[in-house]
Amino acid sequence: MAANSKTSGPGRFRLGSDTVVNVYFLLWFCLVIIPLIVLFAFSFFETKSFVTTYRPTLNTWLSLLDSGRLTVSLRTLRIALTVTLIEFIIAFPFSLWLAKGKVSKSTQAIVLALLTIPFFLDLSSRIIIWRSILSENGLISHLIVQSGLTSSPVDWLLYNEWAVHFGMLLTYFPTMVLPIYMAISIIDDSLIQASGDLGASRKDTLFRIIVPLSLPGILAGFILTLGPALAAWIEPSMLGGGFVNLLSNSVESAYGALRYPVVAALSSFVMILLAALVIVLAIVARRFGNLGSIFSALRS
Repeated sequence: MAANSKTSGPGRFRLGSDTVVNVYFLLWFCLVIIPLIVLFAFSFFETKSFVTTYRPTLNTWLSLLDSGRLTVSLRTLRIALTVTLIEFIIAFPFSLWLAKGKVSKSTQAIVLALLTIPFFLDLSSRIIIWRSILSENGLISHLIVQSGLTSSPVDWLLYNEWAVHFGMLLTYFPTMVLPIYMAISIIDDSLIQASGDLGASRKDTLFRIIVPLSLPGILAGFILTLGPALAAWIEPSMLGGGFVNLLSNSVESAYGALRYPVVAALSSFVMILLAALVIVLAIVARRFGNLGSIFSALRS
């Protein structure tokens, strides 16, 4: 009897766990995957005289190339990748300092609170403040004129790609920092101490211990930053001033013109682009996943 209860207990738990997972997967598939499939299928229709024609065609996808949206797509990809790489260059040492530096618990709590507070604020409210600061009559322009560096107000801080980059860097910094910080913070300190005891330099410890073990957080940071950057529309709208058109602006324009198949095609293109980049990142993470491969690759 005892043996039966011992074997049946884990079995019941495993069955219950599998049921919960299956129900969650079914809900996720119905609420997330099916709408994406419908969206992708809708992109193969077209709009004629403001009326959607429900007849399969490739004209909508071909129009993305004929209407100059390919240039917009490449610009969006370039800006999103640039912002993501800059975020990583800044966020990784910051996360390393926050997780493994000589930082008190209170300081960590304050920094993490400051990183999470922006998530509770409306993005447009945060960005519009910077538009007033970066404008020709804003604070930075006033300080530059008062310093004597120029006699006329500075008009190049706003309504260009630089301003869009700046706004996106501020917006997505927490999404890059937090996953990397979590990944580094769970690394056992004894591994780092053992590395130093065995004669490894700080560089060896960084590239052979910390970076490989924090790769899941780095990958998550890239995905959480790159995805929203590809779909960003507030920063280019408010800081670009209509001079920096990204895919999100094309989606908004097509939606206003009631060209819903174009909206579906542009959205599907963003998802395909993001999926391809995620696959590349996963391959890179798998290639450099063991402790020695990163260091040997950097040495070679």
